[in-house]
Amino acid sequence: MSSVSRGRSVLAAAAMAVVLAVTAGACGPADEETDTGAKPAASAREDGDTGGGGLGDIRLPDELPAALKDFDPEKWKNGEWKNWDREDWLREAKDFVNPIIEGLWDPDRMKDAEENDRQVDDADIGGGDGGGSDEGVTDPDPAPKKAQPVQTPYRENAPAVGKVFMDTPQGAMVCSGTVVKDPRNPGRSNLVATAGHCVHAGQEGGWFRNVVFVPAYNDGALGADELEKASPEEVAPHGVYWATWAATTDHWIAEGARTGGAGASQDFAVLHVEPEEKGGKSLEEAVGTAVPVNFDTPSVSALPSVRAHGYPAAPPFDGLTMHTCTDKPGRLTLSPSESTMYRIGCTMTGGSSGGGWFAQGSSGKPVLVSVTSIGTLDHTWLAGPRLGDEAKAVHEAVSKKYAG
Repeated sequence: MSSVSRGRSVLAAAAMAVVLAVTAGACGPADEETDTGAKPAASAREDGDTGGGGLGDIRLPDELPAALKDFDPEKWKNGEWKNWDREDWLREAKDFVNPIIEGLWDPDRMKDAEENDRQVDDADIGGGDGGGSDEGVTDPDPAPKKAQPVQTPYRENAPAVGKVFMDTPQGAMVCSGTVVKDPRNPGRSNLVATAGHCVHAGQEGGWFRNVVFVPAYNDGALGADELEKASPEEVAPHGVYWATWAATTDHWIAEGARTGGAGASQDFAVLHVEPEEKGGKSLEEAVGTAVPVNFDTPSVSALPSVRAHGYPAAPPFDGLTMHTCTDKPGRLTLSPSESTMYRIGCTMTGGSSGGGWFAQGSSGKPVLVSVTSIGTLDHTWLAGPRLGDEAKAVHEAVSKKYAG
């Protein structure tokens, strides 16, 4: 069966939503009251210079939002974050805090996290033949391209790619993500691009919890049995990076859904992260690279091919190894109210959501042009948003907050 995609580019550059230290992943309970304008706070350190505080193996933001004056770090550390009661969850969602709980994401918990799968079928696809324009067009279904394992070690062959882990009302889940450049912190970026649904549940939910990014997860492509005995360095060669802030689009929050293609045309998010290990390097310094983002929504004719990366976790994959697909993109439109998306043939499954789509830039080096948003029920293709003004506003908001 075919899958759907989202369409129409919303050109309101300011129309984006930000939230303090989010979690990513799948969808959760309905959230009609989520405040998308929450102010972020930097994570506290124990050097006495930045304020804030710690509690054993938990680190708090410098200043808790007023709405969280009753926040109890001891209870949070001991599992209160698992309380997804609607009233409490929505209260927290207005000013979301993501305290760093050292050791929470150990290798076993990472291995057991489930895929975040958003599937669509033919009934979801709208649009027609728009002639020479990319907008409003749905091209014929692409031929499936079998996902290929990425050569190991990942830290050398795909250093900017990693896994995003998060807790949701449905349990621990996974997405994929990419280290992207921060124009205000050259050479020291702490920004990760992923999908909006890896950050927020959309119109029927709120923000998730305990979001972390693990670059080059399972660097040597170890199997499940080998991972049982693997060292932390083999599982997370650069360590674990916690989200201290995140942003996604207003369109995703207003329209996004757990199933189908709603909101997919703006299904984009950016995380700001810091290392779980105190005093660790910036993300870009640790992995050795960061990828620039092209927000000019290049036409499909300008893209001879794109390469998508991710950690597919639904069968026949197990989420433990990185895969990639390369294809010439086509166009996919869900409805007249949605902008047209990119689509490629690819057999990657859930868990690859949020993984970067790379094209060759003018310098000859890779640039990010999309992220995986949706796929087919039979896993024959993937679709991702074209990144325009709204996605750029999300990236800019996070970059500006942490300038310098």
